[in-house]
Amino acid sequence: MIFTSHVFLFYFLPLVLVLYYLIPFRARTALIAFSSYVFYGWANPLWAVIMFFGSSVDYFCGLALVKMSGLPDRDGLPPVIGRELPRTRGMKAVLAVSVVTNLGLLAAFKYTGFVAENVNAMARAFGLGENLLPVLHLVLPVGISFYTFKAMSYAIDVYRGEARPMRRFVDYLCFEAFFPDLVAGPIIRYAAIEEQMRVRQHTLDKFARGVSFFALGMAKKILLANPMGHVADTAFAAGGLHAHDAWFGLFGYAFQIYFDFSGYSDMACGLALMMGFVLIQNFDSPYKADSITDFWRRWHISLSTWLRDYLYIPLGGNRRGERRTYVNLMTVMLLGGLWHGASWNFVVWGAIHGGMLAFERARAARASAAFRAGGAVPRRLPRPVRVAITFFVVCLSWVFFRAKTLVQAIAYCKSLAGIGASRLGSSADAPTGALYTRYHVMAFGLAAVLVWAAPNTWAVTERLSAPRAVGAMVVLALSVLVMWTQSANPFLYFQF
Repeated sequence: MIFTSHVFLFYFLPLVLVLYYLIPFRARTALIAFSSYVFYGWANPLWAVIMFFGSSVDYFCGLALVKMSGLPDRDGLPPVIGRELPRTRGMKAVLAVSVVTNLGLLAAFKYTGFVAENVNAMARAFGLGENLLPVLHLVLPVGISFYTFKAMSYAIDVYRGEARPMRRFVDYLCFEAFFPDLVAGPIIRYAAIEEQMRVRQHTLDKFARGVSFFALGMAKKILLANPMGHVADTAFAAGGLHAHDAWFGLFGYAFQIYFDFSGYSDMACGLALMMGFVLIQNFDSPYKADSITDFWRRWHISLSTWLRDYLYIPLGGNRRGERRTYVNLMTVMLLGGLWHGASWNFVVWGAIHGGMLAFERARAARASAAFRAGGAVPRRLPRPVRVAITFFVVCLSWVFFRAKTLVQAIAYCKSLAGIGASRLGSSADAPTGALYTRYHVMAFGLAAVLVWAAPNTWAVTERLSAPRAVGAMVVLALSVLVMWTQSANPFLYFQF
């Protein structure tokens, strides 16, 4: 089930909200858990079974950690395992069971085919045989990367003493299967929402902001991301392109992935607010960033902070010297690329961002050392120029994110450089006819204005006035009408 469908908008969501506010507070987590499993298993019930298995393991691991700590309940709640308490081998083993189970499920469905294909390719290259490993083509459960990271945060946060475990199984099911953010984030960490599972406020202002959030997110998806997706799909499927057409298609994809993904995050935050939950901001105008470092403070914030706290810092962060810091940055971004998909394209995408992060850090370190030595601080470029350069680099990396293969990505890069222009003769304008329709050019222009000249939805809804609320309802109505004219178009991050 997807948010931009008539089943969700006119049946599922109204029914869930009506029941939610009719039943007692204690029963609401059970309703959310049940509804979330219906939502997730709508397309394939087996996916719900897989998630339930992982959730069961994580839940019992949380209880086992508390039992091994020997701490008593306090005020009727499970205790927080203090940092002063030594972690035993048994507790470490329990944590390992949870982490290995989650990563094992993710690896089994997402990476077994990728590993087998590459092992077989190496075997053929060295003359060791054709197919050493069977290549399994398993159907990837939608959103498994997102809920796997969410589930891992539960056992890790309990083990670290950053949150108390859940006593009721249904509460844990509600946390992990929470349908607003289940399949495409934000990646909600357990420590950030644990208290809200027990105590949260329901106010008219919060509900109104949630509806506005949802409306603006849906407008992003229907009115901007989908037409920009048409531009990107046309350009990337066109073979050789003239440079200006290739850049137009690439910028179209940059707008598509931003409005598609941030639109989903807005809708998720809005749905959560309608039920009293406050989720974190996942996007903060990322294309206004003036460096790649700044970009990752603004883009997919829940993923970047998750990788920082659960991978980069445990690897040593920046505490073990400059060289180790660069290695850690590259490692985190390469793994972040693989998290997005089992493809060398995503590895290259991660390498570009990791390399740029290391480069920017090294440059800042050299400037700082020169200043301490009494040298002059290099003059920085004007901010608009830095923003343009950052956007240019991000867009180049998007080529590898969007292309299906490395060969296609390299061919598209050649088109961007004017090297791979198509030799279509009189039909050379065939792809451009679909790129530059009046509707798509207008959508492109509106997307650019909103990206660089308008506040983001978080800021718009933070102080919700009557005119803003009315405007949100207008774009919601328009989005619903346009939705009926479009073919099914799932969110891009469903594939991850």
